[in-house]
Amino acid sequence: MKLGLSSSLEHKTPGEWAQKLKELGCGCVNFPVDYSHGEALIQEYVEAARESGLVIAEVGAWCNPISPDKEVREAALFRCKEQLRLADRIGARCCVNVSGSRGERWDGPYKENLTEETWDLVVKSIQEIIDEAKPEHTYYTIEPMPWMYPMGPDEYLRLIKEVDREHFAVHMDVFNWITTLERYFNNDDFMEECFWKLGPYIKSCHLKDVALKQEFTLQFSETACGHGGLNLEKYACLAQAADPDMPLIIEHLEGDKAYVESLAYVRQRFSAMEEML
Repeated sequence: MKLGLSSSLEHKTPGEWAQKLKELGCGCVNFPVDYSHGEALIQEYVEAARESGLVIAEVGAWCNPISPDKEVREAALFRCKEQLRLADRIGARCCVNVSGSRGERWDGPYKENLTEETWDLVVKSIQEIIDEAKPEHTYYTIEPMPWMYPMGPDEYLRLIKEVDREHFAVHMDVFNWITTLERYFNNDDFMEECFWKLGPYIKSCHLKDVALKQEFTLQFSETACGHGGLNLEKYACLAQAADPDMPLIIEHLEGDKAYVESLAYVRQRFSAMEEML
């Protein structure tokens, strides 16, 4: 297992970027530039990561390839294909995106997200992205979300079957699937289910936490590691069992200081499992 940060932290050169993350104890990174940057700069970051022994875990697409707006949708599909080509070229473990939404917000909750028509759009968009990008080494993956397909491990298995492409795989964010009391209080069991069913397909994971608010109605809040109620050690052990080199990426914090502190906390908390890090 290799820890990493979704933030590239403040840096001036690719070499400084890689060295800073290595010194903090990271074993993997998210690629900090996209396909639109010049090839020379892209290769500088690739070489810096390689020289520091950092695995490139993810290339993010982060756009809406099933948007109801034709211009937005076409631009998103183009970006996904280019980011997947980039991921393949630089040896990243995966290119990651969400499946998409049927509303104005690219990652937002809408009633229209949950229809068979939308399911078909998701399948066809993933097939198109993979078929046109033609990756040979990396994988296109979908990050789980609480309000868009797939919303559980069985739905993800169905999606894998219907997409039917060798280079379609899984990005695991079990935290985004904590949407019921059963999944929250029995999170050990739910994590086991996710990794048992999807483990062979998982290429990278996010790491954070979830808290149950004491409010009406039922509300969950994404939190930094250690501020919620999930068994992070269980999650790490399952990720390690699925792949000894599995990336675990800490995400969604404000500012470099918060990322550095969270990484130190996680390393200390996982100290009994140090051989995994």
